[in-house]
Amino acid sequence: MPFMRIDKLISQWGFGSRKEVKTILKQGAVTVDGHVVTRPETRIDPEVSVIYVGDELIEYEKYVYIMMNKPDGVISATYDEEDNTVIDLLEDKYQWMSLFPVGRLDKDTTGLIILTNDGGFAHRALSPKKHVEKVYVAQLDKEIGEKEIGVFAAGVMLDDGYRCMSAVLEGLTDNYAKITIKEGKFHQVKRMFAAVGIDVLALKRIAFAGIDLDEGMATGEYRRLNENEMNIVANLLSKD
Repeated sequence: MPFMRIDKLISQWGFGSRKEVKTILKQGAVTVDGHVVTRPETRIDPEVSVIYVGDELIEYEKYVYIMMNKPDGVISATYDEEDNTVIDLLEDKYQWMSLFPVGRLDKDTTGLIILTNDGGFAHRALSPKKHVEKVYVAQLDKEIGEKEIGVFAAGVMLDDGYRCMSAVLEGLTDNYAKITIKEGKFHQVKRMFAAVGIDVLALKRIAFAGIDLDEGMATGEYRRLNENEMNIVANLLSKD
């Protein structure tokens, strides 16, 4: 891999801004392969070099993948002047890693969102050609029936004349329904239900690209993807 500036690497690992890292370097707290490094512009190969900040070993990872259970009222963006974003919910360690959400959930939609700095994964997961599945649970203002299930299977016509791909709609209890789609149009799920005369009262994404939401996580919590989930990421990246 290409060499990186030592200040950029240490900043990405959560030790502060580039300015703060320069102070750490000047204090002689950083060693690379046993040698003290003080110059922020020093370029190293993080996959080969052994790097310490004080007593802490930096175990470099080129890409980071995080699962979050997004809360209501939070924006799926990296920055917003008015509202909290999914990035704002992360601890300082992740603030400097250039993470971004893979796709978007509406402000009032909750559930699974993946945060990463891997543009290749995001591109494949969001590409219209890949037809990556997204699964939601919706609370509705009325029950669905066989008519609505058939319309969704045939392809719902949206208000702008676009006909959606076939979607799987399943009725659950108490006016809840599960829907699986393979597209990501603007407000798509809400517009699909509106097309059959049903209002969505609440919406939660429970799966994306083969990765299921960890139901043990409370709203607003997040964690790194586990080994099985990383295998799903690797499999998606390996496909043509």
